[in-house]
Amino acid sequence: MRRTTTAAAVATLLAATALGLAPHQAQAAPAATVAAAADASSQIRFHDIPGSGGVTLKGNVFTPAGASSGRTYPLIVLPTSWGLPQIEYIAQAKKLADSGYVVVSYTSRGFWLSGGSIEVAGPPDIADVSAVIDWALANSPADADRIGLGGVSYAAGITLLASAHDPRIKAVVAMSGWADLIDSIYSGRTQHLQAAAMLGAAGYLTGRPGPELKTLLGNFLGSRLDQEQQMIEWGKKRSASEQVDRINANGAAIMLGNAWGDTIFPPNQYAKFYERLTGPKRLEFRPGDHATAEGSGLLGLPNDTWTNAHRWFDRYLKDERNGIDTEAPVQIKSRSDDGYEGYADWKSVGSGGTERLALSDSEHLFAHVDSGANGGVLLLSSALDQFVKAPPIVSVPLLPRAFAAVWQSQRYDGARRVRGTVELHTTVTPTKGDGTFVAYLYDVGPLGIGKLVSNAPYTFHGKSPGRAFGVDLELFSTAYDVPAGHRLALVIDTVDPLYIEHNPLGAQLTFSSPHTDPSYVSVPLREQ
Repeated sequence: MRRTTTAAAVATLLAATALGLAPHQAQAAPAATVAAAADASSQIRFHDIPGSGGVTLKGNVFTPAGASSGRTYPLIVLPTSWGLPQIEYIAQAKKLADSGYVVVSYTSRGFWLSGGSIEVAGPPDIADVSAVIDWALANSPADADRIGLGGVSYAAGITLLASAHDPRIKAVVAMSGWADLIDSIYSGRTQHLQAAAMLGAAGYLTGRPGPELKTLLGNFLGSRLDQEQQMIEWGKKRSASEQVDRINANGAAIMLGNAWGDTIFPPNQYAKFYERLTGPKRLEFRPGDHATAEGSGLLGLPNDTWTNAHRWFDRYLKDERNGIDTEAPVQIKSRSDDGYEGYADWKSVGSGGTERLALSDSEHLFAHVDSGANGGVLLLSSALDQFVKAPPIVSVPLLPRAFAAVWQSQRYDGARRVRGTVELHTTVTPTKGDGTFVAYLYDVGPLGIGKLVSNAPYTFHGKSPGRAFGVDLELFSTAYDVPAGHRLALVIDTVDPLYIEHNPLGAQLTFSSPHTDPSYVSVPLREQ
């Protein structure tokens, strides 16, 4: 649900250039010109495609070489990502067409030259998918019994929702998307500031936000608590997790892929959604940030995510016995090495048991001051972790203890392979009724330098000042190897540039561990 990474945007332009198109031509180049520029192994045509409600969508169609009347081919529909035009998938669409697919990609409504306004995967967007399928069946050699959907980010959210409403869809590949929109950008009842602001800015820059979106963005970024329930209901209508029963009833084979450090759509919500699917399914997690795992594939370069996407479509649209359905359905890559690990289900990822770190010492914080611990920078920090293994760091001994609570484990004799979702349980006593804190788990080396393993925010409203209450908080899921000789540290502070904080001036927080309800961090580990 956003403009994908800078690399992805550059990828689309380079892909267009490879076909002989200048960026401004990519929206409406004459069909003959485009066909001549394309490789002879497949053909591309640009079309105006009728969407729902009379809206015109700008699209392109790749057909296999030598396609003739009387023969049909499996169809793949690729809506574009937030803020990107229809040339986004040209490199991958061509590869799919060369292997025997009709591929239709279109600019999602409200963006660039497509009509309508931005609906954020609302009912008109879902109806557009069915309208594009109808058009493709009438205007290309597409097979009505073999239809797939795919896409990155915004497109992933749209395709999952569409699979709940159109039973013709047999296979879905949803990359770097969301299944639960609220759990993505409002997790822990905390607005994900940088994510929402970037989405809003990209929407205004490349499209036409509708009145509903404009109002919602204002309420969300303005912390209008009187509108909170309306915002939540709006998000639920755009969340595939709310329609999982319909998705299961329709029976599409669904492949989900995401990055551990996705700062737009954190991985937890995909994992929870995956566990509720009953049809053919696959879940892949890799290092990186939003859409960085797929970015090189948009250039047409070798890419694990896109390779498996092609295999998934081949298995469930062509019935090829390529083995993807016999592999362990959960495939993850640790942030610490390059190998893949296969699991029977998500619950098995942390099958080595949990290590519980006691948070026995009481800690008192002055709120509203950034201690220096933070989750990094949107899109940048986790990409650095992916490519050069450089996550956000902090000197744990130098954290100002008036503004940061710190608990540390003993040094480990052996490596600890963290896998899955770390959970925090603690007791908080505030001096004000509202507040925000952010929990961070660090891998701390011998010199006290902590590398970020995971984090998550938590916000409360309407609490009684001076009265303790319990908190259970899931940190964002991850796979990270803590070397021998290191220790884990939990750090809590009250300000992080990634999030909107709700700490009144002068607020203080106390974190305690009552005998009747001890505080702890539960760390899931890989089976040795």
